[in-house]
Amino acid sequence: GDTHTPQDQYDMQSRSSGVPPPNVATRFARMHSDNKNVVTVKHTVSRSKRAELLGVDSKFHGCTVWFTGLSGAGKTTLSFAVEAELTRRGIPCYGLDGDNCRTGINKNLGFSPADRTENIRRVGEISKLFADAGVVALSSFISPYEADRQMVRELHDASDLPFMVCHVATPLDICEGRDPKGLYKRARAGEIKGFTGIDSKYEPPVAAEITIGALGEAKDACVAQVVQYLEDHGIVPGLLPEVVELFVADDFKTEVAAEAATLVQLPMSEVSMQWLQVLAEGWASPLKGFMREKEFLQALHFNAISRHNQSVPIVLPCTAEQKAAIEGKDAITLCYGGKAVAILRAPEVYNGIKEERCSRTFGLNHEGHPYVKMIHDAGDFLVGGELEVLDRITWGDGLDKFRKTPLELRAQFKEMGADAVYAFQLRNPVHNGH
Repeated sequence: GDTHTPQDQYDMQSRSSGVPPPNVATRFARMHSDNKNVVTVKHTVSRSKRAELLGVDSKFHGCTVWFTGLSGAGKTTLSFAVEAELTRRGIPCYGLDGDNCRTGINKNLGFSPADRTENIRRVGEISKLFADAGVVALSSFISPYEADRQMVRELHDASDLPFMVCHVATPLDICEGRDPKGLYKRARAGEIKGFTGIDSKYEPPVAAEITIGALGEAKDACVAQVVQYLEDHGIVPGLLPEVVELFVADDFKTEVAAEAATLVQLPMSEVSMQWLQVLAEGWASPLKGFMREKEFLQALHFNAISRHNQSVPIVLPCTAEQKAAIEGKDAITLCYGGKAVAILRAPEVYNGIKEERCSRTFGLNHEGHPYVKMIHDAGDFLVGGELEVLDRITWGDGLDKFRKTPLELRAQFKEMGADAVYAFQLRNPVHNGH
């Protein structure tokens, strides 16, 4: 954050007199020029057009995350760690630090209330420009006054740009114990006057979007919390979803198997059994079962579900007769080779719209394509619902030991210390017909 140096002491002495910062309205009056010859010129390149040239997707990610807290709270450490994580994901971003800005654009400013307000105003404007360019601005400044932070928020609001305050709420005693630059020691000795947290107040954010550090959380956990907030609010795309296996826990397997024996049964084809394996092992996370109609239509029309790529529908066909037996049931049993393999909860049966499915998935609806023929040969309806799979699926062909699950592969890659993984697609259910 913006720390103090000896040459700024005279400014801090004036600040320690208790003169409050100017209010937001006064600052905004000063911010906007009265010169009638100054006219704002609009860009001819849109934000969406800029976004096409930046990052891992073509979406606009511009925003500002404003890290505020006491000196030594870990603001810059955290903001630079978030910068590293977003960069790793291919998201354009830039970390703005108080000390760095005071050696450049703000080198002529001290630490009086007026100068601190001007310091924040300038950095707020710079952050807004970064955000408007489609960059995630990660701005790390003590910014002790709530009014100053509100000023920057209003700057962004006026330009329709997302702005989030991240309060790095590390307690004063911990910050002083760290004292990485020796500033607290000098402030206690009277060498620095008006030091935030010692003899100058820090106003905690009234309604910060993110609050971290108060409980001594590890840096990685704090980074994850900030990035998760950006993901949850659609500002940056998420990574692959958490892998969720759909197998019944050993403690409940006997109970679930007994229930399966009492339910209406739906026989599955070999291809459907293969898709069941894909789902059960977590390859299609975040799916928790065969697609319901909403997920099916999302895959067809948007090639995605829950913001994750999914261009091929994972569905379970059934006939009109089977539909009549399934509808109204709370659960059904899925069978393969005469053996119960899973329970499908709250089954939803819907029209398979075969022609549209084939056309949107493969770009054609000709039965000369093997998988198109499979679709047309199957039932006219689809059934979706959440799965509870009784056992790991094996095929007894001598290759089962090579069929690692996603979690097993991740564990093996970690054990190997692999920093890159090359994946070669040799077969999947769609390609079985080729």
